[in-house]
Amino acid sequence: MTDVEIKKGLAGVTVDYTAVSKVNPETNSLLYRGYPVQELAATQSFEAVALLLWNGELPTAEELREFEEYERSHRELDPAVRTTIDLLPLDAHPMDVLRTAVSIVGASAADVEDNSPAADLAKAKLLFAKIPAMVAYDQRRRRGEDPVEPRADLEYARNFLWMTFGDEADEVVVRAFAVSLVLYAEHSFNASTFTARVITSTTADLYSAVVGAIGALKGALHGGANEAVMHILDEIGSAENVGPWLDTALAEKRKIMGFGHRVYKKGDSRVPTMKAALDTLVEHYGADDLAALYDALEAEFVGRKGIYPNLDYPSGPAYHLIGFDTPTFTPLFVAARVTGWTAHIIEQAASNALIRPLSTYNGPDERHIDGYVATAADREAAERDAEAR
Repeated sequence: MTDVEIKKGLAGVTVDYTAVSKVNPETNSLLYRGYPVQELAATQSFEAVALLLWNGELPTAEELREFEEYERSHRELDPAVRTTIDLLPLDAHPMDVLRTAVSIVGASAADVEDNSPAADLAKAKLLFAKIPAMVAYDQRRRRGEDPVEPRADLEYARNFLWMTFGDEADEVVVRAFAVSLVLYAEHSFNASTFTARVITSTTADLYSAVVGAIGALKGALHGGANEAVMHILDEIGSAENVGPWLDTALAEKRKIMGFGHRVYKKGDSRVPTMKAALDTLVEHYGADDLAALYDALEAEFVGRKGIYPNLDYPSGPAYHLIGFDTPTFTPLFVAARVTGWTAHIIEQAASNALIRPLSTYNGPDERHIDGYVATAADREAAERDAEAR
């Protein structure tokens, strides 16, 4: 083999520019188009943050009003999407259901092959409006509940909860949920975003790129981590069990989901904001036992390993308290991250180059089939290849 340095997982490899987001190493802050995400979560609606990611600037009052009117008028699911979801087994993972539903929207779209910036932005806005209904419809059908139609008088986060649970959520719940959506909306060249950009680089349509990104997000090492956090907390059961459970988990070399991050080495900058939102939910629901378990595991694991929580650690318990089924947590991530994905898709298409990395071969040397006789055409092709090299 040749002496080539392999960057497994593309760790440390810079592949392109982006103006969508970055982590500022000086402040350890995640920036959306230059704005610290904690400031956006504290002051802006999720709808406004979506427009910021797509357009590069926070919207004017009129721009926000126009987008809200559009989004509220496009929330309802098409009959074909509902029918397709109903055909899927109830034990299919919600991410598989959501991936299929998005694919149906794309397959039905008249402008699917129009990859112009205006057309792609329109597709992004349509998916932004439709995905909450897909997620809510699927959770309700699993529970044997009738679907709840969207309401145009409710803002995005409040309507999402309305469609899922059939009740108007208290303000503290709506606020915590909206904060989570803002925090999950974008995070530079993560695995699912890079997947979307790779697919876009082939000049495939935006819907194909989003479907591929959903597939990448499903994995436990990426979006599925928020589900895994809740499974871990359920397995431990109570704060008193943390020490013995962690002894066994570390001895078995289990990966403790919800801790550590490829980018953040001093702790995920989004965690304090989400933890504050989780605290409001703990108080609202009287979930002191869950809070004690959460704090005990964090203290024990950080104390032993020096590895800090990432956003999935507080968001999993928050979604649990709100009432979402654990398998639905990652589709909630999709509802948020589709804004970042589509911003990157539009950016990739605007300055495109096919993403096609090299690899170093480490298989058998050239070998031949016994008794094979090369034809004249084979020999001529081999000669041409040799000359070209």
